[in-house]
Amino acid sequence: MDAMTKSPIIVNSNLSIKDCCKIMLKESVGGVIVKDKNGIGIITEKDIIEKVVAKNLDPEKTTAKKIMTKNMVIISPEKDIYDAIIKMRDKDVRRLPVIHDGELIGLLTEKDILKIEPSLFDLLVERYEIREEDKKPIKNRY
Repeated sequence: MDAMTKSPIIVNSNLSIKDCCKIMLKESVGGVIVKDKNGIGIITEKDIIEKVVAKNLDPEKTTAKKIMTKNMVIISPEKDIYDAIIKMRDKDVRRLPVIHDGELIGLLTEKDILKIEPSLFDLLVERYEIREEDKKPIKNRY
C-alpha cells in the first residue's frame, strides 16, 4: 500500500483507444484503469499493440471496453512488496491494481516497487529472456 500510486489514471469504458492513448501520453503512463458499471479492467501499451494495431482495428472506433483485460491480476493493500514482485514475476504483469473490499484503491507498478526497493530488481530479471544473449558481451561481476 505504501508504494502504490494512490490516484491511478481511470478512463470510461466507452472512450476510444485513440483517446486512451492521448491520455496515456499526457499523463506519461503505460496503462490506464478502465471503469464501467460492470467493474474495472486495465489497458496497457502491450494491449494496444496486440489487440488494436496488430489486428488493424481503427483506434478511433475501438472502445476501451473492447480490448480491456477484465480478469486482472490484483493484490490487496496489506500484502508485502516482496509478495507483489513475486506475483508480478509469476503472472508476467507489470501492474497490479490494489483492491480493498472490492474497491480499487490504487495501482502498484514495477517502477513503484523498484523506486522503494531496488534490491528486488533481481527477482524481476529472472522472467526476461535476453534475445541473442550469446552475442552480447556479458561481463563477469566477480
